[in-house]
Amino acid sequence: MRTRLEVCIDSVESAMIAQEGGADRLEICSNLVIGGTTPGVSQFKQIRKVCDIDLNVLIRPRFGDFLYTDAEFQMIAEDIRLFRELGADGVVVGCLKADGSLDSERMKFLREQAGPMQMTLHRAFDVCRDPYQTLEEAVSLGIDTILTSGQASDCINGKAVLKKLLLQADGRIEILVGSGVNAEVIRQLAGEIHASSFHMSGKKMISSGMEYRNPEVHMGLPGIGEFDIFRTDQEEIRRARLVLEQQMNQDLIAIPEERESD
Repeated sequence: MRTRLEVCIDSVESAMIAQEGGADRLEICSNLVIGGTTPGVSQFKQIRKVCDIDLNVLIRPRFGDFLYTDAEFQMIAEDIRLFRELGADGVVVGCLKADGSLDSERMKFLREQAGPMQMTLHRAFDVCRDPYQTLEEAVSLGIDTILTSGQASDCINGKAVLKKLLLQADGRIEILVGSGVNAEVIRQLAGEIHASSFHMSGKKMISSGMEYRNPEVHMGLPGIGEFDIFRTDQEEIRRARLVLEQQMNQDLIAIPEERESD
């Protein structure tokens, strides 16, 4: 069984840390604190120079829902073409209609713009009306991966839906489990529902190097100051990598034992 550990990052520093920790693939974005938006060109170029693993780019023009205006959709299409030219291995994208269904017409156009790049349908999937119908539509569109928590706040709460999606997918499309993933979650879901592809940030908060801090001015988000920085924790990634390899090795050992008892 093929395994994958994807790490989402929003800085060059985190990209290098994630690769060193054992990530198979990176999802590059900006503004992870609000769920991620499209990264800058210079950010991608710097990461491409220092990382030799697959790089997928999140294409999301703004925070919020996935019902896009014509102008926003044009931005998405142009960004896909741009990152394809820059050498991205894949893009991560999703468009919905107002009724909660997948906007298949727009997704088909974006799939064409992506050309040979891999395409992941991101967590727009988790707020769609019917995940099982949307999975079939994604397969028919030639989408390679669905990133999902099982339509729940995190993947542990969504594991029943994830199990159904994995069975329905049956290898036709990758089910990439995300939201709340860490080493212990990988151990649990690999064992219980036989998931083998996981997406995580493994981030920690570090303090800014600023020594002078004006206490009268606050520009950060509520609960997060401008002197707090998210950074990938290499040990979190290493633990996740180790557990994933251990679980898959156990499965490989178990297969001949089951056959011998038949």
